[in-house]
Amino acid sequence: MKISTKGRYALRLMLDLATYNNGEPISLKDVAKRQQISDKYLEQIIAVLNKAGYVRSIRGAQGGYLLKKAPSEYTVGMILRLTEGDLAPVSCVGDESDECDRRDCCVTVRIWERIYNAVNDVVDSITLADMLEWQAELGEHYCI
Repeated sequence: MKISTKGRYALRLMLDLATYNNGEPISLKDVAKRQQISDKYLEQIIAVLNKAGYVRSIRGAQGGYLLKKAPSEYTVGMILRLTEGDLAPVSCVGDESDECDRRDCCVTVRIWERIYNAVNDVVDSITLADMLEWQAELGEHYCI
C-alpha cells in the first residue's frame, strides 16, 4: 500500500491549518508557499476537505480556511480515508472488500487482515494535536 500525493498533501494541509491557527482564516496561497505545493492542487484537496466538513471556508479579500474542529478531533486515519479511500493492502480485505471464492481456504488473507488492522490502529491513534506536539519537539527544525 502506498499513500498518494493527494493523501500526503491533505495531511500536510490540515497540519498547516492547525499550526498557523490564530483564529484568522489562512489563505491557500500561504499554505502552498509554506508547503511548496501547487495552489491548484491544494484547491482540489481543500474542496474535498471542505465538502466533508473538515474545514470552513471564509470568502473575501481576507478569506481563507479554518479547521472546523480542534486538532485533537482529527485523526490521520480520517484524513487519509477521505482522500485515499479504504486503506486495505489488497481488495479482499477492508471495508470495501471484494467477494473472493478462495477466502475460506486462503492462508494469506490472514496476513492481509493483520496488515490492514495494524495500519488502521496506527492512523486512528494519531491526531493532528499529536502531530503538533511532535512538531514542537523539533523546534524550528521541523518541516511538514
